[in-house]
Amino acid sequence: RRGVAALLDAEDDIEIVGEAGTAESAVARIPALKPDVAVLDVRLPDGNGVDVCREVRSKVPGLACLMLTSYADDEALFNAVMAGAAGYVLKQIHGSDLVGAVRTVAGGQSLLDPQTTAAMLHRLRDQAAKKDPLAALSDQERQILELIGEGLTNRQIGERMFLAEKTVKNYVSNLLSKLDMQRRTQAAALAARLKAGRDG
Repeated sequence: RRGVAALLDAEDDIEIVGEAGTAESAVARIPALKPDVAVLDVRLPDGNGVDVCREVRSKVPGLACLMLTSYADDEALFNAVMAGAAGYVLKQIHGSDLVGAVRTVAGGQSLLDPQTTAAMLHRLRDQAAKKDPLAALSDQERQILELIGEGLTNRQIGERMFLAEKTVKNYVSNLLSKLDMQRRTQAAALAARLKAGRDG
């Protein structure tokens, strides 16, 4: 902590207004000092920087939190971003890069490692898909899923939707793979569940 403070304080355009060694102390001091940027360690002796970030941002909305962590941990990054952190850097970062990172988040920009951001966006999309299993399906596939739920065969679905049986078969295999299912009966059960949910 002292090293980071000394490094940043040596810069003409950066002023250190305070330090805290614990989560409790940070939560008390940051709202009182109202800094532009808080550099927070993800792991603290009495808690974690992610919770501190969430709590202090609710009290100081314009605050940019820059998270420091020892390793690129997907979980920590995900939680930090959900808590409103503006950036996330590894502790192995060079001093000049850290100074640059502080300036970036102070200027209102976010600073996230592209690889970790990609992993996080992937995870957010996965979560959204879990909440709404049909999110990935096209309108046509949703309609076919409903008809599977009604117990129709591919041929009957084709007649109902004016499609060739082979086309229906392709749609069915696509929607099964999007729903991560192996069998048509699983899709029928899902369709029945969703219908019950709508009707209920």
